[in-house]
Amino acid sequence: MIDKEYDVIVVGGGHAGCEAASASANMGSKTLLVTMNLQTLGQMSCNPAIGGIAKGQIVREIDALGGYTGIVADKSAIQFKMLNLSKGPAMWSPRVQSDRSLFSFYWRSLLEKTKNLDFYQDMVNEIIVKKNKVIGIKTALDISIYSNTVILTNGTFLNGLIHIGEKNFGGGRVGEKPSVGLSSCLINLGFISGRMKTGTPPRVDGRSLNYSKMEEQKGDECPGSFSFLPNPNKLTIQKSCFITHTNNAVHKKLQQGFERSPMFNGRIKSVGPRYCPSIEDKIDRFIDKESHQIFVEPEGWDTVEVYVNGFSTSLPQEIQFQALRKVKGFESVKFFRPGYAI
Repeated sequence: MIDKEYDVIVVGGGHAGCEAASASANMGSKTLLVTMNLQTLGQMSCNPAIGGIAKGQIVREIDALGGYTGIVADKSAIQFKMLNLSKGPAMWSPRVQSDRSLFSFYWRSLLEKTKNLDFYQDMVNEIIVKKNKVIGIKTALDISIYSNTVILTNGTFLNGLIHIGEKNFGGGRVGEKPSVGLSSCLINLGFISGRMKTGTPPRVDGRSLNYSKMEEQKGDECPGSFSFLPNPNKLTIQKSCFITHTNNAVHKKLQQGFERSPMFNGRIKSVGPRYCPSIEDKIDRFIDKESHQIFVEPEGWDTVEVYVNGFSTSLPQEIQFQALRKVKGFESVKFFRPGYAI
């Protein structure tokens, strides 16, 4: 089995959980990382990129503190760009396009090489409290593990609910079950429960796109890196991203589905992220805009899957598909999977 006592237990194996676990272990604490699926450690749930304006500076600060995100981002990069170069150095913002599969692979590889860190695959559904002090966790398999410090990094998995048009179902990410039980436990301990909302765009087949109708976005001629540590895998070849735009025909088609959108029919009452609105939210809020930018981002070195950045949506699948086919370069697009809200 596993040890029953740890200095620190981290619940959740996303980016925050991975950094929390590595920080704890590297500072000498006996640490356990518990996640529902060890095959998806550090997985990118949304766009396959790290950094950007403001976020890039944070990644470099994490690196300076001994974190792993910058190292993993450099190892899995397929394109590097330094944004905001027209401003002062404090505003320069590194960003990499990542290979989604390699990103998760390198995260797990680094964690497995970290001393003082153990792993366990299970669902945590209870925080054990005695005399108003946390003393450990209990899992879905009814296993109790003890620690005076429990760090929760559950993200969208905590009672996660996925919406696609009028359909909704439980999930922490599409194809993965939600974490249940822990929310009820926290409420019973006196915490207030609420819901936040985010979304993700469709993933499409890059072979079905006409890139000649789009604007190519190449990486920097002299690509940099996130980590201050030496990088033996500097980018010599980079993959391009592309830019296209929505138009009035796209907007009209999307508006036809608004009454079936959980964002507009009241099924989602949560507030979405300010700087990453859905395409239907952009059309509704900025009705005077004739077009919105779409970034066409490859998912990796050896895949044809493409991430349609800027087209996050929870509209019915057929509306998503019909609208996207009216975008320049997407006239013959084929879906891998639709966008959704969670």
